Amino acid sequence: MDKQKLLQMYYEMVLIRRVEERGAELYQAGKIGGFMHLYIGQEAVSTGLIAAREPRDRVITAYRDHGVALNCGISANEVMAELLGKVTGTSKGKGGSMHMASVEKNMWGGHAIVGGHLPIASGLALGDQYQGNDNVTICMFGDGATNIGYFHEALNVSMAWNLRVLWVCENNQYGMGTAVERASAVDEIRQKAEGYGMKNGRVDGMDVLAVYEAAKEAIDYVRRESKPYLLEAVTYRFRGHSMGDPERYRTQEEVKKWQDNDPIGIFRAALLKKKSITAAELDEIEARAEADTQKAVEFAEASPEPGMEELFRDVYVED
Repeated sequence: MDKQKLLQMYYEMVLIRRVEERGAELYQAGKIGGFMHLYIGQEAVSTGLIAAREPRDRVITAYRDHGVALNCGISANEVMAELLGKVTGTSKGKGGSMHMASVEKNMWGGHAIVGGHLPIASGLALGDQYQGNDNVTICMFGDGATNIGYFHEALNVSMAWNLRVLWVCENNQYGMGTAVERASAVDEIRQKAEGYGMKNGRVDGMDVLAVYEAAKEAIDYVRRESKPYLLEAVTYRFRGHSMGDPERYRTQEEVKKWQDNDPIGIFRAALLKKKSITAAELDEIEARAEADTQKAVEFAEASPEPGMEELFRDVYVED
């Protein structure tokens, strides 16, 4: 990777962190409604993954989707406005936290139903197969989604029909408040692909460069071989499952251990080992991310809310 791509990845990781932190503040202030699931701690996964894709490759994910949206090129303004339910949001203020999407950016949505988007990913890949192209569909989901029928049905059909899907499990150790080892019959989620004869791998999801290399190799395999691949990224969310989570299922000592392994700190240290990148450059990037987040908050708060007529718009396709 060249210097500019590395610096862009660092900016995106810091931007995700700042947007999520401000989002949490706005939620607690009553300016964001519904449920909200923060991506703090998992920034390396989507940043490394999406940096490895080509723009024509589709991305679809679950409800922890703000960071994925930013990585796909949806602006901080649009993300923040959507969180606040404003018409300038990426889904016109009608999707909210769990439904960030942009067809133009090939980001096919965050989805609120656990695992419900996995069959959709197979459908996207089937559509590409019909069109005769070699686009790859990247489908991200949590460890909890691997214990339900959607997961097995989607993986089975993707292997049986040779669909170009990169399945990415963000194993953040907990499905809501249930530890992986209490809900899964295998220790490593990637092992679940073995039952379908699917190639698979595991990567340190706290190291963005490791994720990038693993994702690039997996995407190249899927595109070249016309077969799916399951990549498990071992990561950790620093905050609760959602904003209302009391977090009684894990200790503060456990959380601190993972926070000491902060993905942004790991990446900053790796970048500073390169003679071409200085601490001043990274400090400037952090300041820019902070300023862009503040502008996004101001933009969102100044934007209008949807009118009553929006209740009936975008429900059906219009001729």
